Amino acid sequence: MSDSAGGLSYAAAGVDIDAAHQAMKGVAALVRSTATADTLSELGSFGGLYRVPRDARAPVLVASTDGVGTKLKVAFTTGRHGTVGEDLVNHCVNDILVQGAKPLFFLDYVGVGKLQPGVVEELVSGVARGCRENGCALLGGETAEMPDMYAPGEYDLAGTIVGMVEEDRVLDGRAIRAGDVLVGLASTGLHTNGYSLARRIVFERMGLGPDDAFPEEDGSVADVLLRVHRSYLGSLYPLVEAGRVRGLAHITGGGLVDNVPRILPPGVDARFSLSSWTVPPLFRVLQREGGVEQGEMFRAFNMGVGMVAVVAADDADATVRDLSAAGERAWIAGEIVPGDGTVVLS
Repeated sequence: MSDSAGGLSYAAAGVDIDAAHQAMKGVAALVRSTATADTLSELGSFGGLYRVPRDARAPVLVASTDGVGTKLKVAFTTGRHGTVGEDLVNHCVNDILVQGAKPLFFLDYVGVGKLQPGVVEELVSGVARGCRENGCALLGGETAEMPDMYAPGEYDLAGTIVGMVEEDRVLDGRAIRAGDVLVGLASTGLHTNGYSLARRIVFERMGLGPDDAFPEEDGSVADVLLRVHRSYLGSLYPLVEAGRVRGLAHITGGGLVDNVPRILPPGVDARFSLSSWTVPPLFRVLQREGGVEQGEMFRAFNMGVGMVAVVAADDADATVRDLSAAGERAWIAGEIVPGDGTVVLS
């Protein structure tokens, strides 16, 4: 039938405005649950309003945007949509924490081909949970229904975070010196990077399904691959605020090899002792079953290290104790040595 045979509507073209309004009703309470004392707007306004905290002396705003990557493919396969939003928030929180910032507010974006009942609410429930746990407001966002842009049952999820740090407290690595110590903080799994390779190994090479037991791990394939990306804000920020941290590196895509050099000043290397921690079984299985070379493993995955803190040598043991008391698995992972700005794995 040609277009001239009858009138068309937006719904007939694939966009259901009524379904979008209904989804937003389910999201409104989630958004309100994240409001802080400086949140000045409600869901539905054209822009979100947020007051710069009144006690700020010389505030510097720190912003970051990211997505969840192909970890979303695991969510599609399993039908579990409640944790990837939390992954998104925690990833972004860690990205600004490394510059000394505490989060203020968050904005999310969900793009779908066709709105499915409950899925957007489930996604935003994870975002809201991450915001509440990190003390930041979910200030607003966008849900866009775009027919023909996504495969059936699939969506994209991204977010932007804005935080604040006092200008004289910005962490930029300039305080790092040879002789400083590297403290590793354990990850909770793959976090949000390396999934294109991991999925190829697990689902194609190993032939496993989401409900199969993951070898050498406690849980199914879905359980292991959807473990939530950990936020380090609660444990690390008190040390940052006390001036005890000289540098932080969030270990995401590129692993230790590519992320730690981003914070190194000229004239030093970061030398890690591989014997200082036991690589979790998840990564050992992926390496063995995928035949992946060790150098590639350390660039594709975090290898059990989610964050690296650089501290003065005489404060290293106390830092590990304080992080352990805060619920982290932390250890002395290496040291800063004279060099040319690279990572040495020995």
